[in-house]
Amino acid sequence: MTEKIQFSGSDIFPNNTFVNDKNNISIGGVDLEELADTYGTPLYVYDENTILTTIKDFQDSFNSEIENSVISYSTKAFSNPYLLKLLDENGMNIDVVTGGELAIAKHVKFPPSRINFHGNNKSPEELRDAIDYGIGHITIDSFNEIENLRTITEEINKTQDVMLRVSPSIDPHTHLLTTTGVLDSKFGFSIETGHAEKAIEQLMKIKSLNLLGLHFHLGSPIFELEPYSEAIDYVYDFAANMRDKYGLDIKEFSPGGGFAIGYEVDKQPLPISHYAKVIGDSIKKSCKTHNFSLPKVILEPGRALVGRSGVSIYRIGSIKTIPNVRNYVSVDGGMGDNIRPALYGSDYSVFSITKALEKENTMKSTISGKFCESGDYLARDVEIPNPEIDDLLALPASGAYNLAMASNYNMQVRPAVVMIKNGSHFLIRRRESYGDLLSTSIL
Repeated sequence: MTEKIQFSGSDIFPNNTFVNDKNNISIGGVDLEELADTYGTPLYVYDENTILTTIKDFQDSFNSEIENSVISYSTKAFSNPYLLKLLDENGMNIDVVTGGELAIAKHVKFPPSRINFHGNNKSPEELRDAIDYGIGHITIDSFNEIENLRTITEEINKTQDVMLRVSPSIDPHTHLLTTTGVLDSKFGFSIETGHAEKAIEQLMKIKSLNLLGLHFHLGSPIFELEPYSEAIDYVYDFAANMRDKYGLDIKEFSPGGGFAIGYEVDKQPLPISHYAKVIGDSIKKSCKTHNFSLPKVILEPGRALVGRSGVSIYRIGSIKTIPNVRNYVSVDGGMGDNIRPALYGSDYSVFSITKALEKENTMKSTISGKFCESGDYLARDVEIPNPEIDDLLALPASGAYNLAMASNYNMQVRPAVVMIKNGSHFLIRRRESYGDLLSTSIL
């Protein structure tokens, strides 16, 4: 029988992550060294059990607080046909932000009534494609989009359900590049400037667009609860004013997503149930204050739904020590498959797959990538046990945005993706080939 040993940091890995009797990290009974040897590195590994339990946690937490709640996964975090089929089978809605994300949903025949189309610059072609597919919602993000939708829907004599994205000018105290609900943002109609009111006035006159309610998104990742309650109160104050002026009703309401996950051992977010409690209480309070009926509430987790379920695996290729300066441990991936540290300064914990239990003989290391940029790194000044050439390193909480933002910089192929399910493992995306890189070129 395989010995299971809990190790420091396992709470930011997927469910059922242990050190086995070979002293290797395993997930759901699958040895990560075995996966690296089988599929090569860099490698991304997802755990289906963690995805399913996280879905249930969101559904149960919000259903217990809000009678009519819907969990809508933001596919920008990671979009894959296998994942979307899994979400469909478990009653989830999804959000897309481009025609490409919609194409993946169409490929797996995801029910169009459970899809919402976000984005600040949807093309007329993307909007036509979505409407032709029978998409449930379109969340409007610009005045030009209002006119494009009016033209398209009137041409085909169809009424389309829409929501309006507003900006409540609330700072969620997250990274500048991932803050979206403040005044200085490309997203949403600002309440503060009067643009949101102008958009509502226009929409209420267009018979082919059915305005169901309001949406906002503060940013991500949000570790605090107060920004949600502040924004909900503010948006409902605005909604009451719009009802009195233009007859706006709030049948549906979305406070977006942005829920945090743990990337580092010593920085853990609050449980989802805490977010649900604050959001639910704030909506109920605002509805009572302003005499609104309780709406359908749409929550939009992306990172929080898949982030913890994913782990990236790398192999050490070189080690460079600069005395009294820094130790560089270079791996076979980097900013091409995870640009977040270089772009946002995001922090990750790093673990040796075959030396997870070693606590002594560690070396403070900067985990650098193989790309031709000085800023290409995955983690700075982290302690890892006795790094050696060919050692395997794991970065937990790699399930969101890493692959979604991956590139072919330096003509590097993007990694394979493996799913763990019931003690087995299988590809859900093969590694790219050099042929793939050349397939779109014309000589």
